Amino acid sequence: MCSSDLPAMRKARGNTGSLSRIYVEDTLAPGAQFALPPAAAHHLSRVLRAEINDRVTVFNNGIEFDAAITHIDKHGVSVKLGAGAEVSRESPLPCTLVQAISSGERMDYTLQKAVELGIAAVQPIYSERSIVRLDERRTGTRLAHWRQVAASACEQCGRNAVPQVHEPLAMIDWFAALDAAPVEGLRLLMSPTATQRLHDLPRPAAVMLLAGPEGGFSENETELALQRDFTSVRLGPRTLRTETAALAALAAMNALWGDF
Repeated sequence: MCSSDLPAMRKARGNTGSLSRIYVEDTLAPGAQFALPPAAAHHLSRVLRAEINDRVTVFNNGIEFDAAITHIDKHGVSVKLGAGAEVSRESPLPCTLVQAISSGERMDYTLQKAVELGIAAVQPIYSERSIVRLDERRTGTRLAHWRQVAASACEQCGRNAVPQVHEPLAMIDWFAALDAAPVEGLRLLMSPTATQRLHDLPRPAAVMLLAGPEGGFSENETELALQRDFTSVRLGPRTLRTETAALAALAAMNALWGDF
């Protein structure tokens, strides 16, 4: 849905006086009335003690809507959308994080903070030293959870466009996909043995950041990345944990080339 489809929409800095921000997957339009997702309804009614006519912000696809609560009971909360506004809080530096899958809370933390730091997309991968291995059923459940983590992070940080979290791939399969459909931009490989640092590099238009698992990438994986024009970089002389490395790099890149 684009701005030309919504005559009631306006360009604005954002809604004020909102009790909460809520992401809704469905297509949104001014005047629409609907029940909120159960988790959001529970938070409004039981935690925030919302009342009829309280204002909330509902968002999707880069657009946020002022909404009024029209109904509350033990079964849920309904709202009516008012005017919508295109409000962008995206980083000027598009960055895709290719993250080796780590254990539960570590991966959640990385995803949550990466979204808050402005990541554009996340590609989870299995590397040779990845500890976590998901079967088909668990992959679907975990992917849905990661996407919810990303949406919740957008609710918290004010972003109106939820970054895409792609289906997990084996690293070798991801390399094949990258070969088939090359992505423009600077390609960076996090490595504690690298000699280059971020401030040694020219300002890029976009970045693809490859971050390894707890045990790091194998020599073979590192060589395959270098063959695909990835540049090894380090963040100081200290070895960072997997949940720290990518986030530190994202923060540093935003300071150098983004909007920090």
